[in-house]
Amino acid sequence: MARGISDMFKPREEYSYLMDDLITIEKPVSYNQEVTKYIRKANGKPILFNNVILENGVKSMFPVISNLAGSRELVAKYLGVKPEQLSRKLLWAYQNPKKADISSKNDYKELDIDLNKLPIMIHYPGEAGRYITSGIVFAYDEEYGLNASYHRMLLISNNKVVARILPRHLHTYISRGVKKIAIGIGNTPEVLVASAMTPPIDVSEMDIANALKPIKLIELDGVYSAPSEIILIGEFTGERHPEGPFVDVTGTYDIIRDEPVIKITKIYHKENAFYHDILPADKEHKLLMGYSKTPSILNELMKVGVDVKDVYLTPGGSSWLHCIIKIRKNDSDDPIKAINAAFKGHKSLKMVIVVDEDIDIYDWESVEWAIATRVQPDRDVYIFKNMKGSSLDPSADQITRKTSKWGIDATIPDPNRIRDFLRVV
Repeated sequence: MARGISDMFKPREEYSYLMDDLITIEKPVSYNQEVTKYIRKANGKPILFNNVILENGVKSMFPVISNLAGSRELVAKYLGVKPEQLSRKLLWAYQNPKKADISSKNDYKELDIDLNKLPIMIHYPGEAGRYITSGIVFAYDEEYGLNASYHRMLLISNNKVVARILPRHLHTYISRGVKKIAIGIGNTPEVLVASAMTPPIDVSEMDIANALKPIKLIELDGVYSAPSEIILIGEFTGERHPEGPFVDVTGTYDIIRDEPVIKITKIYHKENAFYHDILPADKEHKLLMGYSKTPSILNELMKVGVDVKDVYLTPGGSSWLHCIIKIRKNDSDDPIKAINAAFKGHKSLKMVIVVDEDIDIYDWESVEWAIATRVQPDRDVYIFKNMKGSSLDPSADQITRKTSKWGIDATIPDPNRIRDFLRVV
């Protein structure tokens, strides 16, 4: 791996935050699982592939970049805050969305409709095929406004993909008659992070993105989009097609389901565009899925009056199923209030651990020490049965998503004996 910028990649100013850490791969690398190996080795650092080889030995016309949001530090750098301030920055934008303007012009070029020309990857053995993993679907509803959300897309022909769509906001839009959409590939962190959030249906993720850092939306062929590097215009055909297996954020294979088919009617790209690939179950995937849920969790914690200091969705829980919450405990029932609020703020959570201010929630040894020294299982462990969880948890019911959940109060149990529970330094 070499560091530096090649002649092929001409970064615009908005991507200058990558330059100090960017890893550049100049040698030929196959789209079929070989790119995966290099992204894994990058360990969250931004990585650029200038010579991706597609089927039949054809070189991709677009360079490929991964880890645009590969770490908390990288996203914080882009937004101009310290890493420890990032959660609050995201919460502020979540609570104070700002209407994004629409640009009156764009500099996009049109490409022949052939998805095989895009460097769409095969990431792992046993997957169904080539997957678009960074595609953000932009859909507009007259009542609810513009929705932006991630949906993995399996390539099934040169102009069709099948998209995994959960029963959330986009599903509602489709049921209300929305057919035409834009799919944006390659976006700056405010768009990447905001699109992974789940605000109320009448709040646009792009207004949250605009609160994080000002953006201007664009209009192409009658649909709206963020100013992505590559934009696909598509329509839901009404057909359904098997989708999966796919390695999701847990690192396990998600099941095969019949999902909606999208026909691509136009392909647009910027001058010197790149293709953004998110490696499933790696650093960027986990950060975007997990860290983007902290605002909704923090929001619910504040609603119930808990003095919350920080929230962390842990890598061991795939940054999706397990959460650690640091609080200043002002009342004995603050921990259980925090547990219930977290489950409400992120319904896919399976376990919540609540700790005091002296615990480093980013250090599992520190958290485990709190459990070991401050928890009595018959008093401090709460079990919740028959709740709606995540389909990404293979131990949950894959059809109903029903699961059991648990919360652990790992705070100091007796305010009159605080000295007995403090670690000696």
